[in-house]
Parts: sequence; C-alpha cells; structure tokens
Amino acid sequence: MTILITGGAGYIGSHMVHDFVDAGEPVVVLDNLSNGFRFLIPAPVPFVSGSTGDQTLVSDVIARHGVTAIIHFAASAVVPESVAEPLKYYGNNTVNTCALLYTAIKSGVQQFIFSSTAAVYGAAEENPIRENSPTIPVSPYGTSKLMSEMMLHDTAKAYGLRFVILRYFNVAGADPRMRTGQATPAATHLIKVACEAATGKRPKLEVFGTDYPTPDGTCVRDYIHVSDLVQAHSSALAYLRSGGASATFNCGYGRGASVFEVVDAVRRASGRDFPVEVSPRRPGDPPSLVANVDRIRATLHWRPQFQNLDTIAAHALAWEKQLAARRKPS
Repeated sequence: MTILITGGAGYIGSHMVHDFVDAGEPVVVLDNLSNGFRFLIPAPVPFVSGSTGDQTLVSDVIARHGVTAIIHFAASAVVPESVAEPLKYYGNNTVNTCALLYTAIKSGVQQFIFSSTAAVYGAAEENPIRENSPTIPVSPYGTSKLMSEMMLHDTAKAYGLRFVILRYFNVAGADPRMRTGQATPAATHLIKVACEAATGKRPKLEVFGTDYPTPDGTCVRDYIHVSDLVQAHSSALAYLRSGGASATFNCGYGRGASVFEVVDAVRRASGRDFPVEVSPRRPGDPPSLVANVDRIRATLHWRPQFQNLDTIAAHALAWEKQLAARRKPS
C-alpha cells in the first residue's frame, strides 16, 4: 500500500510527504533534486535520487517498496522559462510522464494522481473556469501538462488505470508547523517573491504589466494554500481507493486576487512597505485565472481550511524568515 511521490523533495511534494507521514501512510520519494531539497523530507522516509524517466529505476522502486499508487509532482513549472526553453518542458514534463506511465502499467500500479495546472486553459474567456472549459494553452508549460493529461486518458482506456488530474491554480503559503515550504532560490511565484522583498532578500518586487483588462490592471489569480492543496490530493487518493472513476478537478478557492492585492497582503503581514517596480508584461501570462470548484467540493467533499489571503501571506512570510535563518552562516 506504499505511495510513490515523485518530486517529493519539492515545494508541494514535500508538503504531501509530511501529510501522509502524519496520517501513518507509507511513502517513498523519488526526486532528482533539481528543484527539491533533501532537508524538506522527514528523515525516516525512504528517498531515491533519480528521474521519473528512468524506467529501470522506477520499476525497481515500485517492486522494492510495494507501490500501489503514484502521485506525480515532478515537473518543470516556470511559464516564462517554458517559452524560452520549450524542449526542456516537453522533455521533463511530457516525455518523462510518458515513461512513468509506461512503467506504472508494466508494474501493475492502478491508481495515479497527476499534478496539472490552470495553464492548460490559456487565456480563458470564462471566469470562474470550469473543468470542461476549452483547453487552449498559451505557453509550452501549459501544453506540456495538457499533453500529459491526454496520455493519462488514453492510458486509462487501454489498460484500466484509474486517475485523478488536479489542475492547480496559484499555490502559495507554507506548512503552518513550519516543517517545509518553498525553498527554491530563484522562485518566480508572486507571494514567495513578495516575501523575499519584505524580508530584504530582494531589493524590490517587480510587477509585470498593469494594463490587463482587470479591475486594477494587474493579473488576477486564484491563490490556494499549499496545505489545502495537499488535502485535495489525500481526498483524491481516498476517492480512487474507494473505487471512484477517473476524473479531473480544479484546485482553487473560486475567487481571485490581483497582484497589487497580494502586495498589500504581504505588506500587512510584514509591516514593511517594500519597493514595487512596474515592468512590461511577461509572455504567456493570461489576465485572469479563477477556478470554479463546484466539482471538487461535491465529489471529493474537499473542505479547505486556509482560504484567506492574509493567512497565506503570513505563513509564507514566516517560512521565508525561517529559511533565511537556516541559510545564515553560523
């Protein structure tokens, strides 16, 4: 009954590991540490360094640990970078997912949870966005994830695999107990970057575009606390274990916040009026992405606990301070 967590040393994956450990679920982590950190994983958890594309390695991990379910977080996930380096994203996100699915089927794994993204919707005309809204990605990142979703559907039809696809909106915050959080040095997530500006790690915060068709001209996103997101994964696994059919769910709160609203929340949490500089738009950024979450609430009975922007900002800031203290030379 062991769960294989790919990318389990990363931001979201490490929260998932802690959640399962808290629940007494046996897990094994596979991560190449390109974006993850070993210190984010609880010491007793088995850790394997490697790629999801290494079919021999993954087959051995599944057999050795008795893996019955896979939660696949491992991916490259920076939209502007995907525009500049599309083949990196198709290789890591799509080709490696294909290899992982092939290995899972050969090894008899029948439950698969896939970390997808709201980027599959592109510049959605409908907000809030439903799961059956048109999927027209505007970045290679979104396309690489959508291609993986398509492979999952075809694999399920051919081999009987049951899956849940979770389309994340904007994930932020940190473990309330401060055991893990976002540790990537060059992170591009807005709340993380704003917290770095608030703690002095960055001299300023850049706002990319103020001419979008939104109330204050900045991009609007549906920010979801990382702890609520991992609870959605736990609920998805329980759903599959109980015989639930393959399904796709949005993961958000159903309401958006603008870039300037996020800046204000971090300023409130920190008590600092850090500098903000307006820059041109970035390629691949849609004006607004807000989730319709009726399906996940009705089907998985998911009930988020931290759906407040100030709470998300406060947890992210507390983690940033702890991370700075950890990195400070003794």
